[in-house]
Amino acid sequence: MDRRLRESIKQHFKNKFPPPKFKPGITPVPVSGKVFDEQELLKGVAAVLDGWWTEGHFAQGFEKAFAKLTGVRYVTLVNSGSSANLIALSSLTAKVFGERALKAGDEVITAATGFPTTVNPILQNGCVPVFVDNDLETKNATLTSIKKAISVKTKAIMMAHTLGNPLPIAGILELAQKYKLWFIEDCCDALGSRYKNKLVGAFGHLATFSFYPAHQITMGEGGAVITSNPLIFRALRQFRDWGRDCWCDTGKDNTCRRRFGWQMGELPAGYDHKYIYSQIGYNLKLTDMQAAIGLSQLRKLPRFVKARQNNFKELSDFFEQYERFFICSKSEPESKPCWFGFMLVIRDGAPFTRLDIVNYLEDKHIATRSLFGGNLLRHPAYLKRSGMRVIGQLMNSDKIMRDGFWIGVYPGIGKPQLSYIKKCFSDFLEKFVT
Repeated sequence: MDRRLRESIKQHFKNKFPPPKFKPGITPVPVSGKVFDEQELLKGVAAVLDGWWTEGHFAQGFEKAFAKLTGVRYVTLVNSGSSANLIALSSLTAKVFGERALKAGDEVITAATGFPTTVNPILQNGCVPVFVDNDLETKNATLTSIKKAISVKTKAIMMAHTLGNPLPIAGILELAQKYKLWFIEDCCDALGSRYKNKLVGAFGHLATFSFYPAHQITMGEGGAVITSNPLIFRALRQFRDWGRDCWCDTGKDNTCRRRFGWQMGELPAGYDHKYIYSQIGYNLKLTDMQAAIGLSQLRKLPRFVKARQNNFKELSDFFEQYERFFICSKSEPESKPCWFGFMLVIRDGAPFTRLDIVNYLEDKHIATRSLFGGNLLRHPAYLKRSGMRVIGQLMNSDKIMRDGFWIGVYPGIGKPQLSYIKKCFSDFLEKFVT
């Protein structure tokens, strides 16, 4: 890139995005947001200027770096975390897996509380989601509930590390091995979280990530699926790339050296392998501009992780004095979360409601969020829908939905914002402390 252009972009960043000045009660305190500098702009412009635009060398560079980070062999970039979940589950329906291939009617265990696109791919592939309850402290499904959900029809477990808190992975892996189940880790909120000092995502047969601005790093939009299984990797690429059998990278031809030497289905011998379709697939690729921005973000991940952990700890220490009112989030044993948010569940009998405190905080310009969809089975899309199974009464999921909310811990929140958050909570709760 021309030196003058680089300097111009840097100056644009300084002019357009000056360091924010926090004014308590006036400046909003978001729950999440992107944190970036001129490097993301430089990388993005470089990707535009090279004129390729679709998936190219920036995407390949990100995939290589992300594979090294997570300790897996293969990374497949997609246009969103939701798309990552879709092709992750879909890939396991490929015939190459024989009797283990997912088929219509097979059961997949998942958590009742969370984001819908962890569940939707199960339904979209004709499988049966089996919903288990969430724990009030970890916000994850428990091993006990997962064990109760297993039946002769169970073929997979697909769950998110809720708000970045790792699942009870060791126990899940034991169950997966014992019953020959696929395990899909939804890590969309958990990049940088560790279990037994190993990054989440490397435990399951495959794992998904999101690079939406709310998450640990961002490409604007974007996602990834990772695996170390070459058969899964090929199936992922097929479902991502229109369902075609060809595994050439974008812009490449004849990787197999047999482009006109295949005979598949009822096609004529020698039909172009680039246009042979072995799956009912999609087009879920991202652009090289997104990947370029992601490369700059990835270099910032260590300090982003540290900031989230420090912010969570400061809030956790603060709320110890208010345990009579709230159930705070606790991590799973042997885990070190990169927290997505700080979750509070109001205890039964508290002298205020979720709406009381949420409305108060929002009036003070402190943003809040529910735990995504709460109990998904209460939503119009899932209510009274056939082809699903529920374990127990989902009482915790209902309580989290009714009495839970979270506030931000993302790196854009610093000491001034934390001090303001704590002051506002103290002011609200003071009248209830005796």
